[in-house]
Amino acid sequence: MIAEKFTFTCDQLSSHQQIACCPTHCVRPHGGKDLLCYNLKDLNQEPLALTGHHGEVSAMVFGRRDTHVLLCSASADYVIVWNIELCQKRVDDGLIAAGTVIGTLLGDVVYLAFSCSGERVAACTGNRVNILNSQQEEVMCTLSGHLGPLTAAEFCPWDEEILATTSEDRSFKVWDLKTESVCYQCFVLSASPLLCCVFVEKSRQFIVGSSDGQIWCFSFPIDINCHLVAKMDIDKMYKRYLRQQEAVTQQKEAKRSDQQIVETTKAVLSMAICPPFDDLHDHTKGQRSLLWMGSSDGLYLVDLDTSDLLTALCFRDDPELSIAMAGSWSISSGVEGQMLCLVSSLFTPTVALLEVRPTDAVLGLCQSLDKALGSWSEGLSVIQSSPALSGSPLNADLKRKEPNRPERKGCVKEQPLVFQTRVKSSGYSSSPRRTMFSPKTNVENSSRPKETHRRKVGPILRDYPTDGRAPSVPHQLLRVANAPVCSMQYSGDGKQILCGLGDSSVFSYKSNLTGSPAVYTGHNNAVISVGWSHCRQRWLSASRDRTLRVWPSGSSEPAITLGGDMLSHPISAAQFYYLDKFLLVACGHSLLLYLYHVDNTHDDIKRYKQRSVIKLAARFRTTTATDITALSAINDFYSHLVLQSGADRSLQVMDMNQGRVVSEWPDAHGRAIHCIAQNKGSAFATQSPDSHNLFLTSAVTDGIRLWDLRTHRCVRRYENHVNRCHACDSAMSPCGRFIASGSEDNCAYIYDLRSNRFLHKLHRDSDTVLRVAFNPATPELLTGTLGGRLGVFRPSGGPRLSPDPSGAQPGLAAVIAAGCVPPAPSRL
Repeated sequence: MIAEKFTFTCDQLSSHQQIACCPTHCVRPHGGKDLLCYNLKDLNQEPLALTGHHGEVSAMVFGRRDTHVLLCSASADYVIVWNIELCQKRVDDGLIAAGTVIGTLLGDVVYLAFSCSGERVAACTGNRVNILNSQQEEVMCTLSGHLGPLTAAEFCPWDEEILATTSEDRSFKVWDLKTESVCYQCFVLSASPLLCCVFVEKSRQFIVGSSDGQIWCFSFPIDINCHLVAKMDIDKMYKRYLRQQEAVTQQKEAKRSDQQIVETTKAVLSMAICPPFDDLHDHTKGQRSLLWMGSSDGLYLVDLDTSDLLTALCFRDDPELSIAMAGSWSISSGVEGQMLCLVSSLFTPTVALLEVRPTDAVLGLCQSLDKALGSWSEGLSVIQSSPALSGSPLNADLKRKEPNRPERKGCVKEQPLVFQTRVKSSGYSSSPRRTMFSPKTNVENSSRPKETHRRKVGPILRDYPTDGRAPSVPHQLLRVANAPVCSMQYSGDGKQILCGLGDSSVFSYKSNLTGSPAVYTGHNNAVISVGWSHCRQRWLSASRDRTLRVWPSGSSEPAITLGGDMLSHPISAAQFYYLDKFLLVACGHSLLLYLYHVDNTHDDIKRYKQRSVIKLAARFRTTTATDITALSAINDFYSHLVLQSGADRSLQVMDMNQGRVVSEWPDAHGRAIHCIAQNKGSAFATQSPDSHNLFLTSAVTDGIRLWDLRTHRCVRRYENHVNRCHACDSAMSPCGRFIASGSEDNCAYIYDLRSNRFLHKLHRDSDTVLRVAFNPATPELLTGTLGGRLGVFRPSGGPRLSPDPSGAQPGLAAVIAAGCVPPAPSRL
């Protein structure tokens, strides 16, 4: 994965100097004042000597203008731009290589940056940055405003009039070179100074790194109103990476444990965008956003979409390398997908050129994870593609025993007295008639009520809009009770809402939250789960009092009550499963599958005796004997797969047809998962079958992760919302384009499925938003708060969204496979 091409021995330390490398050349200081430029295409060629500085060279950088390779070097006296091809030609002709002086006596230059066109150079000196003309000696402008010395500066690749700078004052500024003013200034990000920055043109993002190993990723829209998209800690990511590798590299870890390892701070010294490459183990086909990060102890490859560490290439793992601790990095893309890294040693005057193949690094990790997680040759799919096996638990059936009544001999059997099923009343109990018969006149046409009925049904059967806006405008706000909203769900037709509260009651509302609700009581603790059946003729409620109740629609008494000795642990989740055939209950470390039959009839004498039947069909236990914290399965169509999460931060996929775990992620989140939301779709929306393989997981302090069962790994992460202590839910829209999440900053967030940044921040509530749910029939969002409030949000008026908005992140074929996700809406 990593190879050392050659090393240089310098006259003095260059650990804190900016060194330079490009796909064709690399340069190192020689004698303090001179430079030696090496041609990487022909390493046997004599290096090009560049002389002209009178002081020690403190910074250097490569750039391009048209097809020419340029090198800019700076010292306290001069800033010189060298045309490498012209200098090589002069040396071949027996002359001395000469450059163009573009700056004189600017001070101690610590960082240089070329613009994409090569027309301008940014030189950082002290707390100011000088914008120089790369063709002649001209200071175009000087920008100052930082409270500390500058550490880095970069031009925006898609707009050269934008410049970003980082400083030791722990903040960064975005400058408009036309007006020579600050157009965005961030807050203090860390207790340590910011060392480097980089732009990501593909996703329109700006990334900064600090000396304590922190990385911040900001969105960079057209109006330059930056928002924090993700924050990463390299040290925590590396520890999680080691836990993932522990299962497949036990021998290597055993050897490593015998050695004495010194923990060091993983300072972010340099960053570079990894060019796209084909990953055979992934469906994205080179469309992932990857970032190389050079630190003092090695090189790291980070997935910006998921905030995961893909590869860690530490110096201590390869004793053949001449570098033990790095002082500075220069990372550049080479040929055939290779990465070239010029790194200087921290304690010795040594500079080495390293060659890294990202395909080998990523594929090696994928193969190791595949061995640890199992064989994925066949892949997984939520949609059932084969019938149930002969011994499958899904073939279980409930056989009801008819009561054996002995026949009476010699008696006349009961027979009806009349042939009709109904007998007209004699009228003795009714009041006497006081009005005579009067004919009905002006009778309306009988076909008109049918038309009225058809008009009522028409809007319900309307398709869910697939190109509309996301819900963002508050429409209705209602206080339900002085208790938190613990669970809520829409019915399949979108007409009714079930709301489970913390005061052990369940409220049933109309979807527009008008009228008086139907109140259901019977539980003795908070109702943590409510769910409608597919046929909408019954619904269930589960509580922390270790009881589960199944209620017929419109009945004030439950038809089935499950509890007592049948459940030995508290219920964490419950729902209908397999098109209402089963009840799926998560209880402790067991997953229970119940058969049931609902009988609404009652004996007037023995009303306490329920005629409904419930029977345990199968019991499954988690592989690690840990308690189940979240559960999700699709009930709208036949599906064998059930998703469950454990208190040990694991995520498992259970195949109910085989009765075993077919996929497992032992460290899916940094905390235990409290919510799993699948892309269940809706009867009113049409999606590609592959889109149902996407699902969300939420954990406290770890944001939301989007998973794909086809690739068996996380494909994106969302963490703009605030979730520090409460279990805030997440949900996917019926069209599969939007994600809603609760938050502890009294708002609900709407994300675009294909982008890490949020679309809308819904302000309305005065309490933490715990629950979110999309209406399956119309584009509405329902929110439930910690203070017992329900809110309905609808899309704003105006034109439909454009098919190719600016700022939308392209790619992510694992999410947009077969065109299942329409184009992303533009950010407001």
